[in-house]
Amino acid sequence: MTAIAKYLILLGVIGFFQQSAAGQPVFASSNTPTGQNCKPLFSRQLFHDYVNTQQKNILKLDGKADGEFAPSVNEEINFLLTQTANGRVDALQCSIETDSTLNDQLKKKYLRGLENQLKFFVANVKSRKVSSLILPDIISAYEKCMTNDLKGLPIDGIVKGLSYEAAYSITKADNITFEKNAGYIKSQQLVILKYCGLHPSKIFATLAQNPDMPFADSLIRTVAKKYPKQLYDYSQASNKLGLTIRNITDDNFIATVVKMARTKDGQQYFCFLDNIVNGKLTYQEIDAAKNDSVLYYKLLVKTQIDYAERAQNKDTAFEFQTLGRRLELKAKENFVNIINGLHNERNHDIRFRSIQALGPEDLYYLAVTSDGSMYTSSFVKGVYPLMMKKLNNHGDSLLLRVHFDKYRKFIKISAGFNMLDHFLASFPKPAKPGDEDIANTLMKAFVNNLEKSDGIEDGVDVADSYASIAETLKPVANEMLKNIQANYQRNLAQGNKKGIAIYNILNKLFLSADTTQKINLTTELGIPSVYDMSYKDLTYDSSGKVAIQLFIYGDKDGIGLFPGLVNIFNNSNWKIDQSNKQWVTVTAAKGRPVTLYMNRPLPEEGDQDGKAQAALCEYLEKNNIIPKVTINRGHSYNAPYTIEQMSTASKIVFMGSCGGYRSIHDILEKAPDAHIIGTKQIADAQVNNPFLRLISDKLRTSGNIEWIPFWTELSKIATDPIFADYVPPHKNLGALFIKAYKLAMEEE
Repeated sequence: MTAIAKYLILLGVIGFFQQSAAGQPVFASSNTPTGQNCKPLFSRQLFHDYVNTQQKNILKLDGKADGEFAPSVNEEINFLLTQTANGRVDALQCSIETDSTLNDQLKKKYLRGLENQLKFFVANVKSRKVSSLILPDIISAYEKCMTNDLKGLPIDGIVKGLSYEAAYSITKADNITFEKNAGYIKSQQLVILKYCGLHPSKIFATLAQNPDMPFADSLIRTVAKKYPKQLYDYSQASNKLGLTIRNITDDNFIATVVKMARTKDGQQYFCFLDNIVNGKLTYQEIDAAKNDSVLYYKLLVKTQIDYAERAQNKDTAFEFQTLGRRLELKAKENFVNIINGLHNERNHDIRFRSIQALGPEDLYYLAVTSDGSMYTSSFVKGVYPLMMKKLNNHGDSLLLRVHFDKYRKFIKISAGFNMLDHFLASFPKPAKPGDEDIANTLMKAFVNNLEKSDGIEDGVDVADSYASIAETLKPVANEMLKNIQANYQRNLAQGNKKGIAIYNILNKLFLSADTTQKINLTTELGIPSVYDMSYKDLTYDSSGKVAIQLFIYGDKDGIGLFPGLVNIFNNSNWKIDQSNKQWVTVTAAKGRPVTLYMNRPLPEEGDQDGKAQAALCEYLEKNNIIPKVTINRGHSYNAPYTIEQMSTASKIVFMGSCGGYRSIHDILEKAPDAHIIGTKQIADAQVNNPFLRLISDKLRTSGNIEWIPFWTELSKIATDPIFADYVPPHKNLGALFIKAYKLAMEEE
């Protein structure tokens, strides 16, 4: 609270007490000494007792039974709030009790009203709907409303001058005390208006619940352009709010949205709202494209580029985000999913036929809107080469065409698919020594000014790209690190908290990739390293035992794969126990005490495989065996069942299912410290089995896992091309960046 606010509260409360002292004596409640002339009649004693009980409840709100109400760190404010809860309420009780103009019924009415105000205050302070500091305002307002009510005057003028919280309390505490007052209904409307003023994003929802507000038309006009999607949705409703919106015909913007909402193709038009309203695009032009997937997608891309250019000039188009979501939907629905689905088709003319008619900008947006869902082969063999061919291999012209919209996302994707080197090489070289190198300038821009971006998505993209760049473009990675450090110093000098957090995290993440730097991410950032996993962190008891749990499912593929999984361990280094009907246990015969537990893929009919998994989980829990390595083998639709059942203590999670990479978020929700391995594309035993063999042997022999050399060794064993689609933990830096950023900003 500001000093001015504290001063105003102080003046208000002091003024009240000066007024009370000149008027009635203190009421004889259980909180104060007995005063004269205030002893209530026996018939009203119970009503006063109810008020006294609420006074005591207020004093307990701060969690201390010391007879004081001290919710603030300011002692003066706490003193005044305590005096309000005690003396000020007592004075009002006394005033009601001794007022000779009030009959017994009215005295009971206003005492009950006072009790309700205090009870409402207690409940809403606990639920944090109102501030503790407004108690003086509530008591003062109640007394003024009571005075007006007695004189037959409306109370809405008093409510109008109150804050929302105080007005809310006066009108919502009970609907009896002032329900017959001429200003009561208007007061309720004023409270709704105050709420809408504080929460403009909730205006439509509020009006839907309170459709008879006299100011509904004005509020709709006020927020229509700020929340067009809500306007669109609520205008379709067959209720009074929907009718009110549709009756506004003299506002072109509202009328345009209503027209869209009332057509069967409204969603196809809505993402173009800004250009339609401004006369840059007609319904007829959209109609000519909307039934052709290529033409409609091209129109979306053209509009995206237009809006992106405007955004650079601080002119944000209406429903820019809606356009982006529709562009992403159509990119995946009409193109990416198709070429992904044809991943087994060797004839590229057939596989990539659907994207041949797209221009370079269209192909660019296929990539940047499908991050995480486009297969490696779809990008490397289809989208990227076709895009570069149509650009005559001039990557710099592409970024100029799209006004550098989402260029960080494209660099991240190109790096992840090992195409960044080729893309940067397509930029023109300096004509002479000393001239600007455009590729270097782009990579500097890639890491510069991240603190100016909305949110942290750009920072996540930079983090995600580094591991790939460090492996394939070491000189570029070195320059990235230098630029990160320079940006950190700049933000440090400027005192920019967001920038300091972003660049400090990136610096530590990137340095930790070099094991000679000995960067401890847990010490530096409060997060675990993703470059290594110690054997000690995988053990579950003092004897150093490690448990691996493998989930497999009873479909045709799972049943067929299982013998091969068991056979991996059919050598002198392991002992296989198949005595249990629901699972198999494999224990190291040499080296460290490592045990693999895998359920049998019993037929999925009757959920026999699920019952086997549940029985194994129950056995592990009963015997205090905690699997910290989780292996998932099965189709993508089974992945959620593995995640649901796996140990929350999992430190290494291998998702051997198609698209397992996209389960990262769900896995981290279950096991926050997990190192995750998944594929962006199809999963296959030709990679999954070598991983299981290698991880098991590494744990049995050397114990510690260092992911960069581990991945290099695995690449020599898993020679199938699909290995390129598997993402190791040390390339999931974006997830670590998000964790570290949240921690850093919470500490600020």
